[in-house]
Amino acid sequence: MLNTFRLLGDVDVSGRDFDIPLNTVCVEEYTVKDEHAAKHVGTGDVAVLSTPSMIAFMEKTSMACVQQYLPPEYTTVGVLVNVKHLNPAPVGSTIRVESKLVAREGRRLVFEVKALLKETLIGEGIHERFIVHGKRFIERAKKIFEQSG
Repeated sequence: MLNTFRLLGDVDVSGRDFDIPLNTVCVEEYTVKDEHAAKHVGTGDVAVLSTPSMIAFMEKTSMACVQQYLPPEYTTVGVLVNVKHLNPAPVGSTIRVESKLVAREGRRLVFEVKALLKETLIGEGIHERFIVHGKRFIERAKKIFEQSG
């Protein structure tokens, strides 16, 4: 985790203040396909939504939720996920993912996320993202890679 935060800390955003309204809520729907199933991703033997796929849907929804408020050269990167996967969703079903921005501290964004199958709660938790300058972030990542070996 230290390397992640060091990487994020070294990416200068030049004192920018990003005006992203608190309590912004975004909702996306996803169809659970074979490629999202636990059996396919290797995390189980059944054809239901895998936990990694549910988390990816939550991250994708959260990212899209705030991207509209950022200049084109900026993006967000996920740094923390703390979710519970509570119920199965079979392949072929459609789940609704909701993401709500509940805290903003500088470049750190905190979201409450949940996934629902109709009205049944599939998963819920907290997801954090950091705002970064895309090009500088990639340059820093490449530099760390080159120095590592």
